Amino acid sequence: MSAPIRRLVLDVMKPHDPDILEFADAVAGCSGVEGVNAVLVETDRAVQNLKLTIEGDDLEAAAIEETVVDLGGTVHSIDQVVCGERLVEQSATPQDR
Repeated sequence: MSAPIRRLVLDVMKPHDPDILEFADAVAGCSGVEGVNAVLVETDRAVQNLKLTIEGDDLEAAAIEETVVDLGGTVHSIDQVVCGERLVEQSATPQDR
């Protein structure tokens, strides 16, 4: 049995429609999702880039990605994953300076 996914941070490209409110609401409706933070990183004529931080007790990454695709978006990258019995925050190291 694999450890539950507690946090996903995704780099997402999406069309202007649906707007960021609808997009975040749809992702928040996925199974296991307890909260979504959606930040507009960049916008141009045709698309917008979002940083989605998604938290819950047992996230279903495939279902979340399917929702993003159904909304016309694409997951460019998974920038952070936190798994296990609790959330673990990133620790600063000398390489981060």
